[in-house]
Amino acid sequence: MGVVRRTIVIAVWIIGAIGLSPAVSAQNRDGIDPSAGQGVWIDIAPPLSRELVDDVLAGLDQLSQSTPGDSRRTVVLAFRESASDVQTEFEEALRLARRINSPDYRRLRIVAFVDGRITRHTVLPLAAVERLMLSNNAVLVGFDSKQESIDETVQAAYQAIAKRRGLFPESLVSALVDPDAELVRLTTSDGGRPLVTADELQSMRQSGDVIEEDIWKASGEALSVSAVQLRDLRVATDVIATGRRDDETTAQKIRESLAARLDLSQLRPLATDVGTSDRRGVLLEMIGSVTTAKSQRWQSNLNATLSGDVNTWLVSVDSDGGSFGESMGLAGWFASPTPPLQRVVGFVPGRAIGDASIIATACKPLYLSPDAKLGGPGADSIQPEQVVDQRELIELIARRTNRSAGLLMGLLDRQRQVFRYTNKSTGRVRYATPQQLVEDADDPDLERDRWRQGEAIDLSAGLTAEQAVQLGLADGIASSLDQVAAQAGLPAVPAPAADRGIVRAVESIGRRQGLAFLALMIGFMMLSTEMSAPGLGIPGFVSMICFGFFFWVQYLNGTAEWLELLALVLGLVCIAIEFFVVPGLGIFGIGGLLLTMLAVVLMSQTFVVPRNVYQVEVLTRSVWMALGGLASTMAGFALIRYFMPHLPVLNTLVMEQPDAQLIDQQERLAHFEDLLGQTGTTMTPLRPSGKARIGERVVAVVSDGQAVERGATVRVIKVLGNRIVVEEAT
Repeated sequence: MGVVRRTIVIAVWIIGAIGLSPAVSAQNRDGIDPSAGQGVWIDIAPPLSRELVDDVLAGLDQLSQSTPGDSRRTVVLAFRESASDVQTEFEEALRLARRINSPDYRRLRIVAFVDGRITRHTVLPLAAVERLMLSNNAVLVGFDSKQESIDETVQAAYQAIAKRRGLFPESLVSALVDPDAELVRLTTSDGGRPLVTADELQSMRQSGDVIEEDIWKASGEALSVSAVQLRDLRVATDVIATGRRDDETTAQKIRESLAARLDLSQLRPLATDVGTSDRRGVLLEMIGSVTTAKSQRWQSNLNATLSGDVNTWLVSVDSDGGSFGESMGLAGWFASPTPPLQRVVGFVPGRAIGDASIIATACKPLYLSPDAKLGGPGADSIQPEQVVDQRELIELIARRTNRSAGLLMGLLDRQRQVFRYTNKSTGRVRYATPQQLVEDADDPDLERDRWRQGEAIDLSAGLTAEQAVQLGLADGIASSLDQVAAQAGLPAVPAPAADRGIVRAVESIGRRQGLAFLALMIGFMMLSTEMSAPGLGIPGFVSMICFGFFFWVQYLNGTAEWLELLALVLGLVCIAIEFFVVPGLGIFGIGGLLLTMLAVVLMSQTFVVPRNVYQVEVLTRSVWMALGGLASTMAGFALIRYFMPHLPVLNTLVMEQPDAQLIDQQERLAHFEDLLGQTGTTMTPLRPSGKARIGERVVAVVSDGQAVERGATVRVIKVLGNRIVVEEAT
């Protein structure tokens, strides 16, 4: 009986276990890290600066800490060719390589992907990764004897990093870092294909096993090893055919291909995976012309954020420049963020032309919208000597942002002719003028012989987003601020920097030239209405509001100052004098009209005399705006005269035109011939018509063309029916 009971208990337990196993499995599935099967992509644009290495290590730290202890997350470090003239410092490359190899990242599977030419010390971190994947155009380039000498300590550090991972053969590392080393790929009698140095080659030759020798590197030359060669050596596991990585679509295809080869469901950029809680940002929209007042306001608003927990500035630049000095100051500030600020992220939704281009390129990273324009003529005419005077600051910005100083100077100086130069031995690319290429060399002729001159880079008309990314002046293409914020590691587009909302609203309205022009036209039309029916007040008040709004919009856009406002006010005062004080002379009317048009033109631009194509276009647009205001004045007079008297409600604002025929019939009943030669006193000012007391009668009179004040003595000089013409008696 006891045996039967034990058998039943065991059977029930087995059935229960079988029944519960799906639930347990489901529970385990629910507890799996949601990021399992997903890799992380970190884009790296050499050279490896301190700021860049700090960002990469911060991202790896965040990934390591957020990865469960019983799993590993795949991280792809995507190295791409740089257009910068600046080279990676050994200390920064070694710092990154050591951390990649450290136990701190045991939860991470770090893979490197190389697209393009990677040179000198930037190669070192590649020897520290677990797996190397290459694009079909990837090339690793070492040092040659013409570059700085590599001491034994540096060579030993390279070998130590490579041995710890075992990915790069010792002979390959020696040839990359030692300019005097020789490297040969052998084919032996047993079918082997070893890669040996010169010392190893001698012993192999003596053994008689060498069938073929393929020289990869001679002494004094830089080793240049291609993707195919690295795959044949089994240093790289995969070679992926890629197109240009100058747009988000192509980059996404590369990530999908890598994810498939790494057995991942997808690869996502670091910013969309982790770290969003540590990124606290603020948004600054730099819209319109760059002026001293606006620059001070921008700086004040941003400085106020440094006292809090903000560590990222998101700067949207949509400007035509306007002040080279102010733009250089802002660019130097953005390129060297000070703690607690970690980085300044830039975005160009429309255009950053003229001196505004240096503000945009000082942001790192910088994203452009697909239709954006970078560089080209702007609101300030930048002279070549101004760019030369700012050379040190431009080179500092280039080092901080890993961009080409030659290209930055070419963006600002449209007369500068920049060429693409390629080092004949290393393949290194540099952008410079022929003079800039050799100006720091001890032997200019020898330095010139080291470089092969390529095509000229035309920067005079500016660059498209695609061209800017190709040249390394931008870091990517994004369609919106939301996408830029995600790439920057921000959970959403941050709130704008402290500023009055009404200022931002007016600046937003000011970007729509049509609204400003409409306000100007309404202002002139209402002014003409007030002139046609003086004393009504309402049209004059509306006109004042429109003119004030037009000035405020242009002031916030940086194109209007108090001098332009003074010209506008004086012009309107002169027009009022012509209509209400001394009519008929024309001097005040013509002068006031010219002053008003001049004010409108100057309020629409930051310059007086155009000096480039862009300024000519702006001047043309400003003149048309002023002419539009004049046309609206004429239209206002026509509206008052012909239409408004017949419109409901509006007809109360206009005095009806008198019936001339009725007045003539009434006045024909009176005879004034007896007044000829008599004198009298004016009862009203004669402008030129009015009333005067002649004898015992008050009659309507007309002056002989001169304005006559009230109370003046006048003499009747002509009587034509009911028309009495007088002159002021002396």
